[in-house]
Amino acid sequence: MKISPLAPTSFPNMPTVKGVDIKTYATRDANKNRDNLLLVSFVEGTKVAGVFTKSKTRSAAVDWCKNHLSTGHDARALIVNSGNSNAFTGKAGVKTVNDVVAYLANKLSLDATQIYTSSTGVIGELLPASKLINAIEENKVTAAKNAYVAAAAAIMTTDTFAKYTSKQVQIDGETISINIIAKGSGMIAPDMATMLSYVFTDAKVSQAALQQILNSATQKSFNSITVDSDTSTSDTVMLFATGAARMVEITDASNPKLKEFSAAIHEVCLEMAHQIVKDGEGAQKFIKIQVSDAVSDKSAHIIGLSIANSPLVKTAIAGEDANWGRIIMAIGKAGEEADRDLIEISIGGIKITDNGQVVDGYDETPVALHMKKQYIDIDVGLGLGNGQATIYTCDLTHGYIEINADYRS
Repeated sequence: MKISPLAPTSFPNMPTVKGVDIKTYATRDANKNRDNLLLVSFVEGTKVAGVFTKSKTRSAAVDWCKNHLSTGHDARALIVNSGNSNAFTGKAGVKTVNDVVAYLANKLSLDATQIYTSSTGVIGELLPASKLINAIEENKVTAAKNAYVAAAAAIMTTDTFAKYTSKQVQIDGETISINIIAKGSGMIAPDMATMLSYVFTDAKVSQAALQQILNSATQKSFNSITVDSDTSTSDTVMLFATGAARMVEITDASNPKLKEFSAAIHEVCLEMAHQIVKDGEGAQKFIKIQVSDAVSDKSAHIIGLSIANSPLVKTAIAGEDANWGRIIMAIGKAGEEADRDLIEISIGGIKITDNGQVVDGYDETPVALHMKKQYIDIDVGLGLGNGQATIYTCDLTHGYIEINADYRS
């Protein structure tokens, strides 16, 4: 598969996170040329936070995680398979989750409530528990130079590159590592969480504080991206904190000692969100849409998504056509408060509209040149209030159709 032209040209080193052990396997029933099963083990006392899809047809794995996260139990294991989402598989899908978790609980001497699971891939196809169990039992663990890179590769579906990054911060003089992996390329729309992503850190932070930090981070990262407006049945973001660092546990998310840590969580989540958009199926251009002066942040967010999800806007950008009228259309259809005589639109920093019409002496030439770039900037000012939002998306090309017309082959 050809790597996205927007893929990062370099990736950071992924340091060790104390208290995390990673293994990857091949189940041989999907993605036959690479591993497609990830098993992560955590030391005792690992805290976990999570956010999940709001889809009404969510998978059995999502239900399992949501139900057990609410119990407040620590996390000791995470198992993720790609190639089959185990979604819309009825009681058989629930049984698969139960059987795999029961097997791991017995094998690792854990309580089932300490085990989390995700599946991603084709919807509606049965996933026999034996496929995952047999791969683990054979114990043919793939040797890898870096376990996190291998983990990121194992959870891919139509992704063209493995997605990961890392940050290190200081808390009370102790170096804290934060590693994140993610997968996502298509079926991407913000409804928490729009893909699979897992954050691993050795910080010692309570579950309540972790959840608050993750909720805040996801709103302006994973909840502010869209590729095709379609929300997956399996979307999951989880944050695991092993507490293996030598520090006193912090229980308040607003504690000044967590300021740098919280900022780093935001940064790695935003980087993963950007990488997912840059790997949007068939994507050739990365688009940043900034909406300002709306009646509220929520209104700005909705308007930004209306622009980002418009097939007419996305195909115009794919064709490098400076058709700003389609942006006007998308603002108007959003259902949010807008005054046509106050809207200001700029593309590539070049002002196009003012006072309800195109600006005097407008020259499309520099805008057309901007449209030929890989990174497109669209700014919309509504002139109504202080609300603002930033949304990230990609263009819509023939490549998207080709990938999704042949997805199950």
